[in-house]
Order: sequence, then C-alpha cells, then structure tokens
Amino acid sequence: MAMNLPSQRSRRRGQSGPMSEINVTPLVDVMLVLLIIFMVTAPLLTAGVPVNLPDSRANPLDQDQQPVQIALDQSGRVFINDDEIGPEGLPARLQQIAAGVTGDQPPQIFLRADRALDYGRVMRVMGELNHAGLNRVALVTTGEERE
Repeated sequence: MAMNLPSQRSRRRGQSGPMSEINVTPLVDVMLVLLIIFMVTAPLLTAGVPVNLPDSRANPLDQDQQPVQIALDQSGRVFINDDEIGPEGLPARLQQIAAGVTGDQPPQIFLRADRALDYGRVMRVMGELNHAGLNRVALVTTGEERE
C-alpha cells in the first residue's frame, strides 16, 4: 500500500509544497450568520406601525411601483407611510397624494387596519380614499386563516 508522503529530502530543506486547498469553513460560517441576521430583520423593515392584522387566504398582489402605506392602529390613529396624520388632516393629505400622480393610474394604496377596530373607522378612511380619487386600495392581511 503506497501513500503520498513528502520525501525526507524536502523535509530537511525546510521546503514544503504550495498549499493547494483553501479553507472555506470560516467563509461559510460568516455567510450563514449574515443570512440569519437578514432573515430576522427583513420582516421588521416592512411594517413601521404595530398593527394586529386579520387573517385571509387571498393571494398576494403584484407590485409595479412603491405603494402608499396607510395604517390604522388599535386606538384608531391614522398613519401614512409611518407619519401620523390627524383626522382633520387626512383628506388634505390624500388630495396631495392624488395630485402628485404621474401617468394615468393612481398609486397603489395598502391599507392596514388593526383587527380590533370597528368597521366604521376603516370605512371612513376608505371613503376618504375614494373621495380623493385613490381607488387602487388593497387591504393587507396576514397570510393564514386561524380557526
């Protein structure tokens, strides 16, 4: 049985051949840690206002541009893209959004409302959206339905 061992002569001279393998274990370890970090932080970046969304089995929508996020929290406060808007300032802000439309299509509106809110508050915001001409409204829910 033959083994490929360095000869005695090369050991005596203090010369060893070039290392032909790269140790990739530390690289893989770092990449796995980064992957875990991104998997944990990515869902936190999508929702700035804490809202307890209802469940639904509907399919997700295709997005062609950055949507406008409107959120109603549990106490009924209204947020547009993480900025709190008072009830009296909502119609004016929605008119600004509608006036800033370029092209023939109004922007996509993502409406997130807490499940504890009454139906009337959500309908008031949807009525203001309709009055401003913003008719592409998607109601955001979680992905699974609880029994």
